[in-house]
Formats: sequence, C-alpha cells, structure tokens
Amino acid sequence: MNTDKQEKEIFKAPEFQVDSWVDANGNKTSPIKLSDYNGKFKVIYCFQSWCPGCHSQGLPALQKMVEALKDNESVEFLAIQTVFEGHDANTYEKMTETQKKYNLAIPFGHDPGDESTGNRSKILTNYQTGGTPWFIFIDKHDNVVFADFHVNVDNAIAFLKTI
Repeated sequence: MNTDKQEKEIFKAPEFQVDSWVDANGNKTSPIKLSDYNGKFKVIYCFQSWCPGCHSQGLPALQKMVEALKDNESVEFLAIQTVFEGHDANTYEKMTETQKKYNLAIPFGHDPGDESTGNRSKILTNYQTGGTPWFIFIDKHDNVVFADFHVNVDNAIAFLKTI
C-alpha cells in the first residue's frame, strides 16, 4: 500500500440545494437538481468571481473540458459560484458576467448559502470542498468520485471521453 498518497473516500452526492440558476444561454431557470441528470456523469466547477485562481486556472480548465466534450451527451457540466466570503463582490450578477466572459454555454448557479449554513455556500458545506477553484466529478450513480482544487485537464478529458 502506498502511504504517500491518501485515498479519498467516495460518497453519495448530496442534493445541490441551490436556488438561483441560469441556463446555458444565461437565462434565469428553475433550480437544477441532481435528478435532472440521472444516468449522466456530472462535472461541477465551484468558483467565486473574485478568486484569482478561478480565473487563471479553473475557468480555463473548465473551458477546455467543455469544448473537448461538447458532443458527449453522457457528460454534463455545471458551474456554481460557491460564496463563502466577499458576499458583496461575489453576487448573482458577477456569476452571470463570468458565464459570458468565458463564453461557457453551460448552466451556472449562484450559492450564497443562508442562515442555516452561516451564509456559507451549501455546496461548499455539503460537499466539504476546500474553497475555490474546486472541481467535483459525480458518476452516473450520483457518487462523488473526485473532488479537489487541482485537476489534470488532459487526463480528465481523456477519462471523460471514455464515459
């Protein structure tokens, strides 16, 4: 057993509980649920609009994956602004600006949390993310199979193309 590498536990994906969404075209839409993508592999990208790493690393990685897999109907991409600080800067409007800036034709959600989470993103809390940028991969059985700050984009694309 290799003790240098810690194994991450696979767990059942909690429901998103995010109320504010826009569709792939930037239009307001009803809340998205895991069940909307039953049987599909889901790639969730968590960001904050003011996060430098989100703009320098995460969003370009997401763009590359979305472009490479645009014709793969087995994989769905979602981006969620998981606000845990800077609520005045990481607004719904900034989330929609980010979608437009990166020309990402995928659904975007805005998750500022509420009193039950101390105004901290429900995704961040329920998925135990370490902040932003953060990628979450959810398999077709709704198991979280990857969750981390960093993703090797080329390896992720190669893997996702096998789905």
